[in-house]
Amino acid sequence: MEENIREKAVLVGLAADIMEEGERSTDESMDELEALLETAGGRSFAKMLQNKKTPDPRTFIGGGKVEELRELMEANGCDLAVFDNELSPSQTRALEDDLGKHVIDRTQLILDIFAQRARTKEGRLQVELAQYKYMLPRLTGMWTHLVRQTASGGSSPIGTRGPGETQLETDRRHIRRKIQKLQEDLEEVRRVRSTQRRQREKNGVAVAALVGYTNAGKSTLLNLLTDSDIPANNRLFDTLDTTTRKLTLAPGQEVLLSDTVGFIRKLPHHLVEAFKATLEELKYADILLHVIDAANPEYELQMEVVEGLISELGASGTPVLRIFNKADICPAPSLLPSGPDCVVISAKTGEGRDALVSRISEILGRGRKRVTLRIPYTDGGLMELLHREAEVLNLQYLEGFIEADVIIKPELWGRVRDYAAEV
Repeated sequence: MEENIREKAVLVGLAADIMEEGERSTDESMDELEALLETAGGRSFAKMLQNKKTPDPRTFIGGGKVEELRELMEANGCDLAVFDNELSPSQTRALEDDLGKHVIDRTQLILDIFAQRARTKEGRLQVELAQYKYMLPRLTGMWTHLVRQTASGGSSPIGTRGPGETQLETDRRHIRRKIQKLQEDLEEVRRVRSTQRRQREKNGVAVAALVGYTNAGKSTLLNLLTDSDIPANNRLFDTLDTTTRKLTLAPGQEVLLSDTVGFIRKLPHHLVEAFKATLEELKYADILLHVIDAANPEYELQMEVVEGLISELGASGTPVLRIFNKADICPAPSLLPSGPDCVVISAKTGEGRDALVSRISEILGRGRKRVTLRIPYTDGGLMELLHREAEVLNLQYLEGFIEADVIIKPELWGRVRDYAAEV
């Protein structure tokens, strides 16, 4: 019964010689497009992958291929064509005219998934902004049917414009106002985040941000490390709204683990822009935990996509720990990269958990020093500095002095070394 309700689609991709390598469609990107369609609630009937020197300016894939696509869709009752590449507004209109069917591109499909998945007010704001920015240049095609109602078939002389164009102008103004309002609302989100971030820094709480390709296992890992029960399903973009949990690494050493939206190749630029209010947190994290699906044959390409977006978001200077996940189903875990900033785990079985926690603790603790200070009551003002810039683990008020067990940053050592019980 469910199969009858789900929209049946043909997937179309183009690998043109003049395209940049990352923009070309491949068998792997078409498989990913199929998974995206499944996630959105549709199903793939067939795939068409074409090679050309250059994209056709009118229909992207060329007249002959469009006719082949039209016949395939009509013969098999497919109502939707999904393109792996981003189409221009005029190409989408031309394809819909020629096919007589609904046409969307990869960007629109991802926006649709995000619209389904966003749960928090912030997530919905970000998705709505991306949708309006995508829609604005495409409005002309949406009002074609009204333009055709004008006296001269859509080419009215000056002074005789019909309701179609008037409606188009009205809608453009309306959408621009909506975009401005959403941007203002998201700017307020950024201000709130900035205040929260300053509070965390004041309290000396470290932050680790989980990043990675979509479906790499970030939510499963967060559950493993923090004994949480965040929904973790085997589907793309299962997590859109940021989730934060506290993890105790060692006595006196805690970190806030923050899950983030998964990345994907050809991630729509409007989405990256809209989600910057959330993703800019990567810049301020103390460490990025890059979760990699080691069982995926394309994991190296996926790593490049994630690292490119990290750089684009201005977080390339943040320490990164590469976590090669899914060791339980990886064909050859012994062949995965190794080193001080790499660890192999299985978030599903728990294999490698202790090694990962130890590595996070080690990276966050580089240069930090745990000391016991004996501070005379006459120098009690020093306690304010310690509470502000160090991690105070324990205090004892003894006769003549305060004994403070603290973890301090290297730059604070010169201020407190004279009070150290042992040097």
